[in-house]
Amino acid sequence: MKQLSEMDEREYFACIGRRPLFVGCGSFHQLTAFLTGYSEHATRHGGPGLLTGRHEWLVARRGRDCNHAWPGQVLHLALPDGWDDISDLPSEDEKHAIKVLFQLLDDFIGEREAARGTHPSD
Repeated sequence: MKQLSEMDEREYFACIGRRPLFVGCGSFHQLTAFLTGYSEHATRHGGPGLLTGRHEWLVARRGRDCNHAWPGQVLHLALPDGWDDISDLPSEDEKHAIKVLFQLLDDFIGEREAARGTHPSD
């Protein structure tokens, strides 16, 4: 496994997606909070925010908007039949939502790189 300092964003987040406890997060909500914090830190320090444009991208992916922030949009895509209690997802739904979260994140970063004409090795 590569060292963290050698990973690009896609590799780093793929690693976290495979092992969420690597960053101390075990739930969908903890992981979305981690990603939001990561993005805000990058923005604060002059870098591109990881999540900049993500809400709009998710709305386009889903085909409609709602009043949920981006984590709710991910849940709509992961659990199209809905959920009973957003703060207490059943274990299987939670695992599936986390898997979809990181699949969507990889797609989003990949599309953003392609639009910018960048690649991690550039």
